[in-house]
Amino acid sequence: MLNRKLRRPIVGLAACVLAGSAFAAASPASAAVGGIDPSFAPSALASKIDTQFGTKTAGSYVDVAGKVVVNVTDAATAAQVTASGATARYVANSGAALAAANDTLTATLKQPGTAFAVDPISNKVSVTYDSTVTGAKLDAVKAIVAKLGDKASLEATAGTLGTRISGGDAIYTGSARCSLGFNVKTSANVYYFLTAGHCTNAGSTWTNGSATLGTRAGTSFPGNDYGIVKYSTSSTVTKSGAVGSQDITSAGTPAVNATVYRRGSTTGIHSGRVTALNATVNYSEGSVSGLIRTTVCAEPGDSGGSLYSGTTALGLTSGGSGNCSSGGVTYFQPVVEPLSVYGVSVF
Repeated sequence: MLNRKLRRPIVGLAACVLAGSAFAAASPASAAVGGIDPSFAPSALASKIDTQFGTKTAGSYVDVAGKVVVNVTDAATAAQVTASGATARYVANSGAALAAANDTLTATLKQPGTAFAVDPISNKVSVTYDSTVTGAKLDAVKAIVAKLGDKASLEATAGTLGTRISGGDAIYTGSARCSLGFNVKTSANVYYFLTAGHCTNAGSTWTNGSATLGTRAGTSFPGNDYGIVKYSTSSTVTKSGAVGSQDITSAGTPAVNATVYRRGSTTGIHSGRVTALNATVNYSEGSVSGLIRTTVCAEPGDSGGSLYSGTTALGLTSGGSGNCSSGGVTYFQPVVEPLSVYGVSVF
């Protein structure tokens, strides 16, 4: 059974500047070129190509040299990919075939403790299971995956897969501690902050441990994992648009294999790679889809915190397995979705 991880509030926490986190120095910001942070440029190109070609390609990723690689199965698409500025790579499984396999898993694999996503590097749908999936449960998972043949792979992941409640710059509701992900605002300069939906499900009124910050204005979990809190007009806390000292100026979607950073109050700042997009995770509370899968570690106390690359906001910490001693897998809610749903922007 998956475990929801709760942390008790720390009494007497001093008021602080609420950004994505303030527990470690941020990575140096790079000067923006043409409105895009240079460190994020390959991800921006990969996202553009994925949108342009859809299932005509079988996904994309950034290689060790920083080049965007796009999987293709025919010469015509390869030529178009090359013309777009990326490197074409011939693979066995088409985008349509992998999408069909992913749809099959969405319909049939509901076992808590499992997760799956298309992995463009292996050209398969990668299915993982945690330590709670054993015996008959594991046999059932293996049978589902086996039906997909060479379009899917199955492997165990360390620890127990679960939501990571609390983290980042500490925010509290009742006995739960979570993380502020990103401060955001409307075009009329009304201020809110985003965090994980399994956090905003836990309570309505949010504080920084000593002063009331605001009230929940929206929440979505499971299915998605995001929520939004509206700052109280009486709140005097400084609302920074940065994550720590790292300025955030835009939001986007990372490429597979791109380096990303996460901040959380339990484990501070950690980096890793993106290993898949549009991942589905079967938590004990229900399934969440459309997540970013990464090798960034996280522990209880890191939920809702900021995932970013340079000046670009990427996601909100959802859950995962493992820890920051032996490593693990962490999933993030893409931030572009709640920004669009709630009509707000980073600043």
